[in-house]
Amino acid sequence: MTLLDRRTLDSSQVIECAATLADAEGFEAVTLTRVADELGVRQPALYRHVDGYDALIKCLALRGRELLADALTETAVGVSGNAAVVAIGRAWRALVKKHPGLYAATDRYPCAGDLELEDAVERIVAIVARALASFDLDEDERMHVARGLRSAFHGFAHLESGNGHPHEHDLDDSFDHLLELLIAGIRHLESGLR
Repeated sequence: MTLLDRRTLDSSQVIECAATLADAEGFEAVTLTRVADELGVRQPALYRHVDGYDALIKCLALRGRELLADALTETAVGVSGNAAVVAIGRAWRALVKKHPGLYAATDRYPCAGDLELEDAVERIVAIVARALASFDLDEDERMHVARGLRSAFHGFAHLESGNGHPHEHDLDDSFDHLLELLIAGIRHLESGLR
């Protein structure tokens, strides 16, 4: 790559480069030195655009959550009930498969106490909660269910992307079973049998 004119470099290029690197080679490949090399600049040039490694990882965590929120919003349009749970779950899993390194960044920077990251997480939970509107749940219950779905989908996708399922099972089948289990749980809550 030719040297990038430093006047043309901006923070979005730095983040995009780091995201591409994370997805192509894994999150661990993202270092300031490596990003600078990919951009054809010296590492100190990056400090004009990000405040260091931790700031870059936070930007990646935000970007990963923004992409997830956009994907969930798009997939939830026009679906309700069981189909909404299935659509949200499959969109979540597809996003992680498409952007495994970027998604891994969402776990690398603590969100508690960081308003930007907390807002990004709450946006995702709110999108999931809205997709559950057709279920007969009160608002508090819907939020608890949305948080539960977030945890389940994140956990499955995180394990899958990190080769955390050690046995040779059909993961598509396992995911379908997870969806069935979650839907049965929501229907159980609807009926007031807990």
